[in-house]
Amino acid sequence: MAEADADPAPTMPLPEGYEGHDEERWAPEPPKSRSRTAFERDRARLIHSSALRRLGAKSQILVAGTDDFARTRLTHTLEVAQIGRQVGAMLGCDPDVVDCACLAHDLGHPPFGHNGERALASIAAGIGGFEGNAQTLRLLTRLEPKVMFPGGRSAGVNLTRASLDAAVKYPWTLAEASRHPKGERSTKFCVYPDDEDVFRWLRRGAPGTGTPMECQVMDLSDDIAYSVHDVEDAIATGAFRPLAMRDPHVMDAIVGDAVRWYGRRWDPDRLLDALVGLTRGGMFPEHFDGSRRSLAQLKNITSSLIGRFAVSVERATRERYGRGPLTRYAASVVIPDDTAYEIVALKGIAVHFVMAPRERQPLHEEELRCVEDLVDVLMRDSPRPSDALEPVFLDDWNEATNDDERLRVAVDQVASLTDGSAMSLHAILC
Repeated sequence: MAEADADPAPTMPLPEGYEGHDEERWAPEPPKSRSRTAFERDRARLIHSSALRRLGAKSQILVAGTDDFARTRLTHTLEVAQIGRQVGAMLGCDPDVVDCACLAHDLGHPPFGHNGERALASIAAGIGGFEGNAQTLRLLTRLEPKVMFPGGRSAGVNLTRASLDAAVKYPWTLAEASRHPKGERSTKFCVYPDDEDVFRWLRRGAPGTGTPMECQVMDLSDDIAYSVHDVEDAIATGAFRPLAMRDPHVMDAIVGDAVRWYGRRWDPDRLLDALVGLTRGGMFPEHFDGSRRSLAQLKNITSSLIGRFAVSVERATRERYGRGPLTRYAASVVIPDDTAYEIVALKGIAVHFVMAPRERQPLHEEELRCVEDLVDVLMRDSPRPSDALEPVFLDDWNEATNDDERLRVAVDQVASLTDGSAMSLHAILC
């Protein structure tokens, strides 16, 4: 495909630290009014996307719909975006570029969270794999309907290069992933083989496999929200009782789970020190009874932790890079070791009390079977499209030339489902 030209002209003066290159879009679009910046338009496109709405019925730490307090993928995403705007503003990033990255970061997650992701990764192993972050890029540039190329191909929501680049957390393919591991629990990547054309376009001018400041702020904000809010949910739902932290065996088990899930690069002694420090610093309530008073105390602790992490990162990053806007590839986010260990220690609590036990429940196997069965149903009559294939995927199926390409279409449809719609469709078809 011939590469698209840049937008004819910026809609508004560029924010400090950004260039015309950053405002370019993959597919050409007619000139827009000057009422909003290009980055504000990016954010609006994500806010109005169906992919974002679906996150409201996808699981975060607990199964979506099973608890009125606990977070869904959508509420988690909104909280990540709020933290991201705060940290981005501290560092001089454009808040809308950071917001776009945060709003987009979980769009590609399939039903049943990481459980569904593992099932689809196994199914798609021979066609370039499956990964939630790679599915996000595919949604933004192909699957979410908004802008079409003149020849009829979808350009997805057609974000600017800066916003799209900020959403690509692991800028490599599955084949390249072994050289760029973030952790030992799973292989992360952001691009499938048939999405490499847009990947090459958005990465033009990027240094190697580095990520821009806005992406790093998003990644940090995700870690902060994930670690703090999942512990808050675990306390509020009774899965984690902070008094358990008085037991040294429990502390050791939390550290062990954190290392198993997040990699051996995390020193167990330093993780234990982080847990002890958080406990002694009053970062867990002594008692929680579900009352308004205890909920207020829990919320204030959560706010304190977020502020603690954000301020420590701002101070460390400014000490290295000085004042002024730190945008795109002009700098890197600096996370002090003590802050990084506190974040992983909190994530270890969620793993130990909620996530690891959930993997041992019968529901875990049912979810895996649901995903596998739905892909089988969609592929059963190939090359004829299944009656269960949604109309939005029919053109993709008809344009596919072999079963590998049709399998990618089936995976796209199953990945788009919410937890509830996947179970309902499985009940009907299987």
